[in-house]
Amino acid sequence: MNEQTEKNINTYKMAWDTFFETRDSNAINSDSFDEQATVVTAEGNITGIDAFRDYYNNYLTGFSDAEFNFIDVIGQGDKIVKHWNFKGTHDGVMFGIPATNKKVNISGTTVVLMKDGKVLQEQDFFDNYSFLMQLGLLE
Repeated sequence: MNEQTEKNINTYKMAWDTFFETRDSNAINSDSFDEQATVVTAEGNITGIDAFRDYYNNYLTGFSDAEFNFIDVIGQGDKIVKHWNFKGTHDGVMFGIPATNKKVNISGTTVVLMKDGKVLQEQDFFDNYSFLMQLGLLE
């Protein structure tokens, strides 16, 4: 792995570890994220650090005991792929969904594009059906 890829992965992991460990959405800032940081979603792209932060803050407000773990992270150049696991109790509002007090345990992957050592774009892939079933929103 080249030096820049290694730096990219370290920057990326540190930002997300800080976000979940300190439960501080301000870990998403211009130190580690490009001003035009974008989350690619099925409903449309969410662009800009503030919008990016607001999007992911839903996991902190929705799960007071959120646990996020990196299972594996690989990279090449400015591209990173992370395999992750998310656990928690849905005890707050998340993306407008009132608390269900159900526990979730979901794994997925995220494709990441870095630019000049900062996160430029993320796209998450996970079993949304299973996630909604665990939340008790689907049968």
